[in-house]
Amino acid sequence: MKHQTEQLYLYPVWIRIWHMTNALLCLLLIITGLSIQFSNPQTVVKFNAAVSIHNIAGIFLTINYGLFFLGNLFTPNGAYYVIPVKGFFDRLMKQFKYYTIGIFKKEDAPFPVNEESKFNPLQQVTYVVLMYGFVPFVIISGWGLLYPEMTVYSIFNISGLDLTDLLHITAGFGISIIMFVHVYFCTIGKTPTSNFKSMINGYHESH
Repeated sequence: MKHQTEQLYLYPVWIRIWHMTNALLCLLLIITGLSIQFSNPQTVVKFNAAVSIHNIAGIFLTINYGLFFLGNLFTPNGAYYVIPVKGFFDRLMKQFKYYTIGIFKKEDAPFPVNEESKFNPLQQVTYVVLMYGFVPFVIISGWGLLYPEMTVYSIFNISGLDLTDLLHITAGFGISIIMFVHVYFCTIGKTPTSNFKSMINGYHESH
């Protein structure tokens, strides 16, 4: 017996535009950031060009993040990022067990997508940490590197600029890992491409 496909409109236009813009900017920042960090004649983007592109992309990422923050503040989308405290760890472990065991046994997802909850517990925690932790951190530290005169001179006898650089790289690395894991998990949908299509037409397909 075939399952009937259900389509839920979960991604309004502003979310899709923001998401695609964010993905493009993050990709540019990762490529240029690596080119700056490991500058040599074989680097994908030459050093001077990488610095310019990285700085411009960082400015646009700041603007784009501002739109995301305001969108979550003034639209219902912000509710998806509120983590219920009661039963938090039980839900987290149930989803983890599904990802590590249940999915390979073709079991049903313990937290199917619906209009009230478009993120499962692990996704919700990851996105909250990413969007309210790593991204603001990489933006603030990035501006600190762009305008070093704004950076604290020293912290515990450690150069404030060196520490800002280290924290910026660490946050950027964390974002890179989460981004690539995110792309992989996007293939775990009704079909390997259905979650990518949802970012074009706004509809999530489930059955």
